[in-house]
This record gives sequence, C-alpha cells and structure tokens, in this order.
Amino acid sequence: MKKISIFIMSILLISPAFAETEVNQNENALPTEVLDQTSVTEPVAVETDVINPDIKFPHGLQLGVGISVTSGLNGFVGYANKNFDSFWLKRLGFRADFATTTPLKSMINSGIDGLMGDEGIDIGDGLTIKDGAIEGHHFAALVDFYPFGNTWFLGGIRITGGYYFGNLELSANLTGKVDGLPDSEFAFSLEGVDYKYIGNEVHGTAKADWNYSGPYLGAGFDLGIIAGFKIYMDAGVVFTNKTAQLGLDLPTENLQKWNGMDWEAVDLNGIKEFEQAKQEALSDAQDELDKLKFYPMVKIGFMYRF
Repeated sequence: MKKISIFIMSILLISPAFAETEVNQNENALPTEVLDQTSVTEPVAVETDVINPDIKFPHGLQLGVGISVTSGLNGFVGYANKNFDSFWLKRLGFRADFATTTPLKSMINSGIDGLMGDEGIDIGDGLTIKDGAIEGHHFAALVDFYPFGNTWFLGGIRITGGYYFGNLELSANLTGKVDGLPDSEFAFSLEGVDYKYIGNEVHGTAKADWNYSGPYLGAGFDLGIIAGFKIYMDAGVVFTNKTAQLGLDLPTENLQKWNGMDWEAVDLNGIKEFEQAKQEALSDAQDELDKLKFYPMVKIGFMYRF
C-alpha cells in the first residue's frame, strides 16, 4: 500500500512538467496550414504583348515624286506596310496625291513650241497655230490594293481607286496671214457670212478649259531598287461628267462684213452676231469633245518607303 502511494505521487509530480513541455513544443511549431502556404512558391508567368517592330510608325510611310503626263510635277504621301499579319492590312495602302505644272511651266511650253516649230502648225484657210501653253493641276485621295501581298516581285503590283479633282487649260495663238501685196486683206467665212480684217494679218487665241472631277480607277506597280527606294508608275482614267470647253478669241477691231453689195464696218449689233456665229462654228467641235468623259492619268517617278 505504501508503494502504491509513492507511485501515484510520482505520476502527479511528473505530469505537469510533461504537459508544460508539450505546450511549449506546440507553441514553437507553425500550423500545418501556414507551413503549407509558406513552403515553395512557383513562379507565375506574366503575359506580355509582343509587337512586331516592322509595323511601328514610320514603317510603311511612303513619299513619292515624279511626272504626271497630264498634270506636271507629281508628288504623294501615303502609307502601305507589307509586314502586318492581317490578310487585308498587308494588302491595303493609302495616298494623298497632288500635281501641278507650275514648276515646269517654262520647260513644258518650250517643248510644245519645239514640236510646233517656228512657223507653227498650218490648220488651213491661212490660219496657223503657234505658241502653245499648258497649265494644269490635280488633287486626289487614293486607296491601293496589293492583291499579292508581300509576295516577292508580284507584291509591287497594285489596283488603285479613288477620287480626283483637277483642271487642265490648253491655249495657243491663232494667226492668219495673207501672203501677197502689202494691201492684201485677210478674209474668211463664218456661218455663211463673209468677214475680213483691214490689213493682211490677224491674231487670236484658241483655248480649251477642262475642269474635271470624279472617281478614278487604275493600276500600277512599285518596283524596288535598293533599300526603301522604288520606281512607281500609275495609269488609269478619271470618270467625269464634265468635259473640256472650247474657246476662240478673235479681235473685232478693223473687222468688216460683206453686206451683199459692199464691205461695211461691224457695229455693236454686228459684233454680237459675229460672236454668236463664232460659237455656232465651235459647236460641232464641242459636240465631239463632249463625248470624251474619261480624263487619262499617267504618272511615273521615284518613291521611298520607310
């Protein structure tokens, strides 16, 4: 009995110390949940957009300068980039096109005079055309479609549509001269009425003025030379309902009319009749010109595409 009492007393003395040790060990230990969270962390992939540097501005910007057969010095600024992944974006381009004869005016007119020669062009009835001149300009907004995309060589072929505004003025001096005696006089018939100028020479001006506007359809190509330098060419027509208007300016000074019996000076009423007869004489030529409702457009030059 005495031994049992000693055994129980030993258990009571050891149990608190054992319990305290267990509590201390539990306090120093991290919860299983926390341990799991602070164990090993896996790296998280960050999504980033990769942009092709070949489609960033100014890549695709294009500048061109050349000659337009019907409008003079030609230039354009636009955009066309073959590096897009999109089927359509790599095939589309845009241009603002403009031209004027002003910087080349003297050279163009000298060339026309050279073609006409010093004596001009004889058009019959003693009349000669000489000293020709051309003035013109145009503005256009164009959309280019490259059907072959960025395919080598074929990628430069394009179909172009757009809208044009422009003007073309043609003029030339009209000279009539009678060779013979100093007192010879220049006579002519206009709508069945005979007229003449006192003296043996007359000067006038023939002109055509074409203000045109309308949709454009054409084709062309960009042929690479080196780096971004290319040769460009365009050919097409502007569909317009506006046609060229003919004009003929003839002097009324020293003008006389045959009245059936004798020559008489043309008065104010006679001048009105003369101007009306002149317009009627031009009407046939104007009727033929009114059938021409397609303004041709041909351009060639050099361009650079960034």
